[in-house]
Amino acid sequence: MYKISKILIGGILMDKTIALITAGGKLDLLSETRSKAALPFAGKFRLIDFTLSNCINSGLENIGVITQYMPYSLREHLGIGKPWDLDRANGGITILQPYRGNPGEDWYIGDAQAVYRNINYIEQKAPEEIILLPGHLVYKMDYQKILKEHRNNEADITIAANNIPYADASHFSTLDFDQNNKLTAIKQEKEPAKNVVSMGIFVFNKNILVDTLRKYCSQGAVDFHSEIIPDLISENKNIYISRFEGYWRDIRNVKSYWEASIETTENLPEINLYDQNWPVYTRSEEMPPVKFGAKSCSTKSLVANGAVVNGRVEDSVIAPGVLIEEGVLVKNSIILNNCTIRKNAMVNKTIIDKNVEIKENTQIGSGSDFTINSDSESRLENGLNLIAKDIIIAADLKINRNCRIKKDINLGDFENNEIPSGTTVE
Repeated sequence: MYKISKILIGGILMDKTIALITAGGKLDLLSETRSKAALPFAGKFRLIDFTLSNCINSGLENIGVITQYMPYSLREHLGIGKPWDLDRANGGITILQPYRGNPGEDWYIGDAQAVYRNINYIEQKAPEEIILLPGHLVYKMDYQKILKEHRNNEADITIAANNIPYADASHFSTLDFDQNNKLTAIKQEKEPAKNVVSMGIFVFNKNILVDTLRKYCSQGAVDFHSEIIPDLISENKNIYISRFEGYWRDIRNVKSYWEASIETTENLPEINLYDQNWPVYTRSEEMPPVKFGAKSCSTKSLVANGAVVNGRVEDSVIAPGVLIEEGVLVKNSIILNNCTIRKNAMVNKTIIDKNVEIKENTQIGSGSDFTINSDSESRLENGLNLIAKDIIIAADLKINRNCRIKKDINLGDFENNEIPSGTTVE
């Protein structure tokens, strides 16, 4: 890997900036043992790899990762930062573990509180500015641009902004700004009139961030978008937006995780995982090459090393170590590490977490009934099934749509060995 040693990149002194990555958040059954940032993605990556790689490719070498929730999987993946060339004596990566502060304080709630609890780290590093980055975004972004604009505008705060479809804007904070890109309002509306939204990426001048955290988070504020930034606008702080044009996906729920994953299987996906000019680095598993059997077929899919495919795979992402036996059809699905799908099974529009075994002749994701599953934070309604890790599903079962499976299923557990659409199996 190319080692970035220059601190002056594009006229920007990068050693004056530290990056803080917030690596928390839950994603239904996929977060039973890991945070969103640690979720596998596109066969071989984790979600946090995209943000870390953006940092390295942008010349940022001083990075703190705030592990807010279920940190073990993330710590194991990051190690000492070697895959990203962050295993160094000066700078590099620092894992900031979750902890309770004063007596009576809870664990981190919200990104603002997570950063506030690590204010000592910021003061010890003594940077001129801090770039705050979510660890669960899929995108490629050169942070030099937003840093340069931040300095040229003599801004207190700069927020990365992106245009998205109006239908999706209600899930984000929309931004109003003047002809100079100075922020005039930030809103969270059910029917927004605008579609320029915050990407959750902030550049703060160090003193502004420290003062803001002490003022607002000490009084219980947990969110930058809804609680802190609106008040800073009313205080006439110099807050600007930096426009970003390019692929960007916020993995906010199971549906968006599935959609972004399946997008990587397109013939020309919007996000190029093969771009050597802007590589995505990761901690790779040492596994043998993928193997396709004599009667196998794979179309429009990502299949990672260590997988053995003897059936048919269509429009799917297959992670390392997966075994797909003869007669199997996997379609529109994400199969995570070390799963086994036995002969003549069918898996359609399903996310299967690690170490799951699907026995012979089982059908998952069939039928035309789309009864909504409201038992989860994700509210499954588009036909997507979700299967938790480390379970076994018996042979000859039929699992319809919008189902959440959290435990082993045996023959006889359900009438006619069929699990109706919209069912959660606890």
